[in-house]
Amino acid sequence: MIDPNNPCIFCDTQRQKIIFENKLIYATYDSYPVSRFHSLIIPKRHIDNYFKLSKEELISINQIIHKIKNEIDSKDKSVKGFNIGTNSGKVAGQTIMHCHIHLIPRRKDDVVNPQGGVRAVIPSKQHYIRKNK
Repeated sequence: MIDPNNPCIFCDTQRQKIIFENKLIYATYDSYPVSRFHSLIIPKRHIDNYFKLSKEELISINQIIHKIKNEIDSKDKSVKGFNIGTNSGKVAGQTIMHCHIHLIPRRKDDVVNPQGGVRAVIPSKQHYIRKNK
């Protein structure tokens, strides 16, 4: 089995796979996409998780996320929503120890019940009943 951390696959990304970039960040399509146009937004600096990003990197990430979202919206009118997420640490599901943010386009009926969205990281917590106040 190939170890994506030795060497780090995000530190050695091929230029032709980059879809957007700025001084601090680049974006590429996910190699194992959840949906069409599933993208990864990756800091050029090798840093292991989101919580260690600088203010400038966070701003740059947000700029790239908006560029990709606008591009996806123009290419695919079936996209009606997005999930944005990151895994920080092995217990959170991080397998490549270089920070990266997922931008996952969502389409109507891509799952039976989308309620809970990112809560599905713990399947038993995804679907819930709202409490009356």
